[in-house]
Amino acid sequence: MPDSTSSLSALPSVTARVIAFCSILLGGLAGGLLGYGLVDTQCDGVCTVPTGTGMLMCSLMGAGGTAIIAVLVLRVQGEWRQIQDPS
Repeated sequence: MPDSTSSLSALPSVTARVIAFCSILLGGLAGGLLGYGLVDTQCDGVCTVPTGTGMLMCSLMGAGGTAIIAVLVLRVQGEWRQIQDPS
């Protein structure tokens, strides 16, 4: 039976969650910049719709990939903490 002083929670710390959220935003920003650059170098004339579409698609892919990695890291961190403190 756990004592009342230890809190049992599977949630990672607030700091870890904030860092994960900021990294997802940065991944989306980097993807958007890459999408803009990719479409901008290949398009001639007025390219607002293709450039915007490229930015949107690449930013979603960048943020999605970063989110997957962030969730995996947060889960591993929680499991590591549980291994360290088996009480």
